[in-house]
Amino acid sequence: MTYPVQGSFPYAEKVEPLGKLIFHLGMSLLVAALAGILGIAFVPAGSPLFFLAVVVELAMIVGAVIVRARGGAVGYGFLYAFTAVTGFALAFPVYAYVSVLGGQLVAAAAGITAVSFLVLSAYASRAESDFSFLGGFLLVGTIGLVLVGLLGLFLPMGPLVNYVYTIGGIAIFTGWILYDISQYRNGIPARDLPMAVVNVFLDVVNLFLFILRLMAILTGNSRS
Repeated sequence: MTYPVQGSFPYAEKVEPLGKLIFHLGMSLLVAALAGILGIAFVPAGSPLFFLAVVVELAMIVGAVIVRARGGAVGYGFLYAFTAVTGFALAFPVYAYVSVLGGQLVAAAAGITAVSFLVLSAYASRAESDFSFLGGFLLVGTIGLVLVGLLGLFLPMGPLVNYVYTIGGIAIFTGWILYDISQYRNGIPARDLPMAVVNVFLDVVNLFLFILRLMAILTGNSRS
């Protein structure tokens, strides 16, 4: 999911390779996982702290977009703070999936997500197409996912709608991975690397959540 990053490389600016993005992505996912584990271990279920974490997460995204629109950049402190807040916010949703699916299926979903990301990244970094043409479709699709998700908070989805919504989410965030990696495959300006990692981090986390949702549907444990 792409938020603004610098489009051109000034001559004096250092350009980081894609591998450095992948390294910080791995570290970010580790930070998010640790924050989630600490949240489950020390914060009671239903605590307003989890809702507050969601609000802070959204505020950080908006703030980062504003900073980039004004020509600034976010740093690694922002990156790791954001991933920690996200991991904390998702602690109990993921734990709920562990409760209904079991730890093995949740671990399998994480494995499927990891393998999918590696395969998609390898393809996007080597394909002749840069997948820029997907940008508009993915943005519209993401807005649609958000609107349907919000509507689902008030009106129950039928089984067919829930299934289509879930498959759509998997397809859209698969597309975002292809799109983002293809944008970064020739290198990322050093000042833009933290925000680029945030983009791909959100792609991976959302893909993981939709894969979990699909597993819940297929095992008859969906609540929608």
